Amino acid sequence: MTTLIAPDVIRARFCAALSAMYRAEVPLYADLLAIVAQVNARAAGAAEPRLAVERHGAIRLGTPAELAMMARAFAVMGMEPVGYYDLSPAGVPVHSTAFRPVTEAALAANPFRVFCSLLRPELIDDAALRAEVAAILSQRAIFSDTALHLIAQAEADGGLTAGDADGFVAALLETFRWHRDARVDAATYHRLASAHRLIADIVAFKGPHINHLTPRTVNIDAAQGAMRARGIPAKAEIEGPPRRAVPILLRQTSFTALTEPVRFVGAHDTAPGEHTARFGEIEQRGAALTPKGRALYDRLLAQARSGDRTAPYSDRLTRAFAAFPDDLPTLVREGLIFVRDGLPITYEDFLPVSAAGIFQSNLAGEAQASYAEASSQAAFEAALGRAVLDPFALYAAMADG
Repeated sequence: MTTLIAPDVIRARFCAALSAMYRAEVPLYADLLAIVAQVNARAAGAAEPRLAVERHGAIRLGTPAELAMMARAFAVMGMEPVGYYDLSPAGVPVHSTAFRPVTEAALAANPFRVFCSLLRPELIDDAALRAEVAAILSQRAIFSDTALHLIAQAEADGGLTAGDADGFVAALLETFRWHRDARVDAATYHRLASAHRLIADIVAFKGPHINHLTPRTVNIDAAQGAMRARGIPAKAEIEGPPRRAVPILLRQTSFTALTEPVRFVGAHDTAPGEHTARFGEIEQRGAALTPKGRALYDRLLAQARSGDRTAPYSDRLTRAFAAFPDDLPTLVREGLIFVRDGLPITYEDFLPVSAAGIFQSNLAGEAQASYAEASSQAAFEAALGRAVLDPFALYAAMADG
């Protein structure tokens, strides 16, 4: 009888393989892992087993067909699409979901998650460039024949054997690998980048190279300080809520994106090009907010962002969030966080504003214009081939136990 291994095991293997690959590609990532390990070792409450292996990655896809197949690949690893994120209001021409495990047992086994974005070509104003983007993307295949075969086999058989799982991990890893050789010439690349840096990153290369892989810390302020102490160019501000006694949602920081050599079609090695996209990020996760808590969070964040621009943003943020209770009994009593047995439930997802902020801060000064087009969850789900899951419903189910 054929023995199939659990999706949790495949997910853990892929996460470990991806981390090893990214460490080889981006040496600063190893520095981030060392910083996080040191900070967590010094912090109280850092004994949670999943902390050592916890990672989230991010990729950017070009077409609905790529998204549909990526969803099937993630399903082999027990990862489902949770939430819809429209980043166009922050001037980023993509919309996204988070592929992740959704049950408590699966999260405990390995909480690997991937923030997966899809290009919105309708946001490209230039009709000729829009057509060019479609033509370029139509000619690429981001999955190998082996990966496609093993995805179909897993679907037909209800899983993979240990040997086939190793083959699947190796094949899918190639989709996430960085390739120095672009698929376009320099002139085309610069036309794409002039429309938006992210468009060039999505369209000009062989596939959706992983652009960051994020470990989790229990003290992001200490981690930010350690980055700077090592001379790593960290973001000026930590994205997300301010430092609190009871952490909520998600806080993120990163080093600025690397400028890497690339070779454009028709170019000579004596005149290499450059591309800036990949960066290193650290995150700290707090309590999951209820709809009531999220509404308060969004209101206070908007207040901080629209406040007195002469004051530093960190000061405005701290003042605004003074109105958000910061002790566990009050948070529970007022129904602002999800809890079970008196303990906060960890937030497993992302923040649109934080995600957009991290994107923008690593785009080498890209103007933060806002697109006028409305969000399009229906179009995203049509491309995905299914509805995204409601994160609030998942947390509510955990709270009900």
